[in-house]
Amino acid sequence: MQKRRVWESLTLVLLAIVIVAGSSRSVFANTATSPNYQLSESEFSAGATPGVCSGGYCARVSIGNISGESANATSTASFGSITPDEPFLAVIVDPGISNLGVLDTEHTGSKTMVVRIRNYLSDGYVLRITGAPPTYSGHALATPSTPTAATPGTEQFGINAAANTTPSIGAGPVQVPSGDFSYGQVNSGYNTANLFKYASGDVVAHSNSESGQTDFTISMIVNIANNTPAGLYSGDYSAVVVPTF
Repeated sequence: MQKRRVWESLTLVLLAIVIVAGSSRSVFANTATSPNYQLSESEFSAGATPGVCSGGYCARVSIGNISGESANATSTASFGSITPDEPFLAVIVDPGISNLGVLDTEHTGSKTMVVRIRNYLSDGYVLRITGAPPTYSGHALATPSTPTAATPGTEQFGINAAANTTPSIGAGPVQVPSGDFSYGQVNSGYNTANLFKYASGDVVAHSNSESGQTDFTISMIVNIANNTPAGLYSGDYSAVVVPTF
């Protein structure tokens, strides 16, 4: 049976909703082409905003590569200091690892990103992932409404925030520092290894109290079927972090 191939482009845009919103600074795209297909793999790179505040809340937002600290050729981003008497929410996104390439019916494409969150003087926060499924020429990839295993040959787009083995991607939440200071956790439906689902706007993770840094690894899987139309599929996704009081 001839394998159907589809190029896939996935990007992640961070939007931290407190009272003010963060935005990306720059985008770099590397494009690969063949006679019939094209793949645009986008990487976001930005430093932290110096801090944006309203009368009652401050937020620090950045998008970029991070390993404790985010750094590339032009910028760095890391969590800043906390003002003792002001509520504070800090969010950093690491673009993660991409294994998309040429999609076919025998392999699962994947992409990960890490959302790092810290909050202070609030009752916690919720993390939502929003955005339409990857779409090409009016055709959107199917999204499981319940946690489902990645199945090559079956059209699927789903996410989770767990340490998976099939495919071998992702990680569970990491508390920084470890111990009794960080309390972020993944919601039911997105916390089971090797099971993926997607509904735009779902709460993927949360904390029920102020918390030190929690790193959430969001894993995306993509599968196509023999009847999936070939083309350049794209999807833009937002990590929306909202404090609770």
